[in-house]
Amino acid sequence: MAKTIALAGTLDSKGQEFSYVKEVIESLGFDTLLINTGVFPSEIKADVSNAQVAEAAGVKIEELARQKDRAEATRILAEGMRRLLPDLYEQGKFDGVLSFGGTGGTSIVTPGMRALPIGVPKVMVSTVASGNTQPYIGTSDLVMIPSIVDVAGLNIISTKVFRQAAFAIAGMLDFQDKALVESIDHKKPLIAASMFGLTTPCINHAKSYLEARGYEVLIFHATGIGGQTMENLIEEGFFAGVLDITTTEWADELIGGVLNAGPHRLEAAAKANVPQVVSVGAMDMANFGPYESVPKKFAGRKFYKHNPTVTLMRTTKEENKQIGQMIAQKLNMAKGQTTLMLPLKGLSGLDVEGQAFYGPEEDQVLFDTLKQHIDSERVTVKEMETDVNDPKFAEAAAEILIQMIDSNEEDK
Repeated sequence: MAKTIALAGTLDSKGQEFSYVKEVIESLGFDTLLINTGVFPSEIKADVSNAQVAEAAGVKIEELARQKDRAEATRILAEGMRRLLPDLYEQGKFDGVLSFGGTGGTSIVTPGMRALPIGVPKVMVSTVASGNTQPYIGTSDLVMIPSIVDVAGLNIISTKVFRQAAFAIAGMLDFQDKALVESIDHKKPLIAASMFGLTTPCINHAKSYLEARGYEVLIFHATGIGGQTMENLIEEGFFAGVLDITTTEWADELIGGVLNAGPHRLEAAAKANVPQVVSVGAMDMANFGPYESVPKKFAGRKFYKHNPTVTLMRTTKEENKQIGQMIAQKLNMAKGQTTLMLPLKGLSGLDVEGQAFYGPEEDQVLFDTLKQHIDSERVTVKEMETDVNDPKFAEAAAEILIQMIDSNEEDK
């Protein structure tokens, strides 16, 4: 049975382009599902009309057409796609989705793509693919391809890009179930782990420890989007446990660094009742770009030039007090088993004796604040006379998580 590729976009203005891509895809042996995300009717027949898309957001398409408000129409149709596309996928209407567009078309279709499960092929050819794509991709596995020229007509460049995009999604679907995917052992319980360059030894050691005991460890780089992605996957039920050693994104969130993960970091495991071992890895620093990009208000602070594009700033006692209060607040949301581990000899590779950010007094404020505000009935606090990268700390964290997972399974 042929697989189906959904082609979603503003068919009212780009009918020629989508008709071309439809022919290419069908020539490769796939079926197509045309979805019109434009405000007006299209010259080519859509399988899913713009009226259906607007209706999914609770609005009549005729009303959008009368308003002639481009921004409002984009917002409504994007919300319609966010709701409708996952429903169509659950109904088995398509296997992958491909779209082409400028800023408007990209903004309309990508919310629906992001709402699809990870692993569903989703490709967006866009005029904004070479800029800041985070608002469009978010934490999904959406693939964006630069359109090179505007998505406006068929020419020697656009047809080549359109065909390559069609070949890409066809390849994703054709090889989706081949040996490479089948070779992965999905029966192993999954563990989510957060890591930073300066907590790498800890996570690598814990990963080896866990894998030797039958777990598969997925590591997320604590760079803002990494933390957000981990939180989303925890909420979706991917993981048996969470080894959240590197919570440094909260330092950036509270201080104004560039690697913040938003205000909901550290909530997912608590909400989903997933066993979690949490620590304060790399909380001795906030992150900025090149040294000259650091806000002037931080002049005179202690900095470390990690590389030409990353500048680290040591957190202060007052900042660690704020961070401790926030971490405690998040962990106190826990409904299930949660352990907070405190490495009393250092929070990162830079926060040990002889290194640039060594600060036992600053760290002590963080530890004291956490212990003061943690609800001991919900969260177990374990202190160790090691730094975060000590193998003893890594093994202890991994072993505690295993014990909590086992206990959680017994309670089910």
